[in-house]
Amino acid sequence: MRPCPFARVGSGKRIPATVDSGGSRYDGGVVRVTTGLEVLAADPTLIAGRRWALLANHAAVTASLEPARTALAAPAGPPTLLLAPEHGLDGVAQDMEAVEDVRDGLTGAPVRSLYGRDAATLAPRPDDLAGLDVVVVDLPDIGSRYYTFAATMDAVMAGCEAAGVGVVVLDRPNPMGGLHREGGPVRAGCESFVSRLPTPIRHGLTLGELALLLARERYPRLELGVVTCTAWSRASWWDETGLPWVAPSPNMPTLATAALYPGLCLVEATTLSEGRGTTRPFSLIGAPWADAEAVTARLRSLGLPGVACRAARFRPEFGKHAGQVCAGVELHLTDRDLYEPVALGLHLLRAFHDLHPGDFSWRAEPYEFVADVPALDLLTGSPEARSCIESGEPFDGLLAGWRAWVAEFESTLEGVLLYHD
Repeated sequence: MRPCPFARVGSGKRIPATVDSGGSRYDGGVVRVTTGLEVLAADPTLIAGRRWALLANHAAVTASLEPARTALAAPAGPPTLLLAPEHGLDGVAQDMEAVEDVRDGLTGAPVRSLYGRDAATLAPRPDDLAGLDVVVVDLPDIGSRYYTFAATMDAVMAGCEAAGVGVVVLDRPNPMGGLHREGGPVRAGCESFVSRLPTPIRHGLTLGELALLLARERYPRLELGVVTCTAWSRASWWDETGLPWVAPSPNMPTLATAALYPGLCLVEATTLSEGRGTTRPFSLIGAPWADAEAVTARLRSLGLPGVACRAARFRPEFGKHAGQVCAGVELHLTDRDLYEPVALGLHLLRAFHDLHPGDFSWRAEPYEFVADVPALDLLTGSPEARSCIESGEPFDGLLAGWRAWVAEFESTLEGVLLYHD
């Protein structure tokens, strides 16, 4: 055994961790990534004999698909408490659907939902953390600022610092790799559950790296440990890790869906269907009133890199326009190393806005418990993108400003990045 790469933050104590340097292999000798979960399950020193809670869901599994909560309970004893993010421990609730507290049938531990009926439920209560020594975090993030799992981790970190409880993050690869970042900062007045992270929209970090960044910026007194993956490089996508893909939420069925999500999630800010209620969410975009051929021609004329589109028709079985035939586009990735999902999402919204000025509209209902700020502003972090779409102003200046900010952000990541090529 050798020392695990470990990050110490602020005045927090170093939590020693170890990994087996042997690694695992698949497909005739190619080294498979070993997740932080598998590392801790093999050597549970960090939690054995301690009162520990687990923040995880159904997709937190080993390479052999054993749930994190049983993989850790076997060598370390059962968790005192389970904390569940949006969609619930079993991942069956739809987006923005309140989830109730339950009891876990596998471990017998109580499950505290951190996604209930109001914003107050998004963070653990002080009595949830009372008596705990450490909270273990194993959440399969997908690399986008508005995918809410990392925001839930942030809320747990805040509560643990206040309660004097340690946090151990079991790291996993970023499914889209760690080389590309896109999107702008979150401006004052646009903070929300989907804009809680101080990162670009596509942030290019692992959950462990996000934890280190958050601890440095917000929680200097938190006792934080990160159990790193082995054999992962920043250039590798999920399908190059040798690990199985388990959909982390109901509308994230494939890696291709996750790749489109940083841009196509912006459709949630409109009355367009983002394909929920179909087998291809975040790939199919449209509405009953849309001209599929005109929208597709507009997008093709832009020559956006790494993506192709076709005119499509689909009928959502639930969600927006349920039961109605929608016309629009289906997006197909042609080069995942070249495409820019956030820019794609903005151009897509502009195409529908410009071609259907009498039908296109922004979401009017509250979004992630916020009613007084447009959803697109919450997602993009400022009113600038919405202003460009409404005024017809080119995106060039906005995107150039975002690229400059991303470069500044990247210059601050020394001591945060745990993996290299």
